[in-house]
Amino acid sequence: QLQLVESGGGLVQPGGSLRLSCAASGFTLDYYAIGWFRQAPGKEREGVSCISSGGGSTKYTDSVKGRFTISRDNAKNAAYLQMNSLKPEDTAVYYCAAVSRSRLLGYVCYEPDEYDYWGQGTQVTVSS
Repeated sequence: QLQLVESGGGLVQPGGSLRLSCAASGFTLDYYAIGWFRQAPGKEREGVSCISSGGGSTKYTDSVKGRFTISRDNAKNAAYLQMNSLKPEDTAVYYCAAVSRSRLLGYVCYEPDEYDYWGQGTQVTVSS
């Protein structure tokens, strides 16, 4: 069974940090770029960041640049999103997704319809 599972979400105060993990089972992430998306209540799913299959290329949406860092460890078949200086507007369900490495990262990064596999999501709440 091909599966992505996110973990690491929770409740954090403004200015705090969380590290989200995305673990793959049933397939190897080596052949896939990874994207992180988020969806707040009443809003559309938003692309946050993406990383190429080898980890050499990353992209971030403007609202998280300088605060979030995406990474991956193909030996562990996992990807991560380190989130620092969190703000209340970062509150959302966060999803990881995988897209074939044959796709151009610059084109697919923020396009949820382009991704092949999705996790179930993990809730991140930033509140005092």
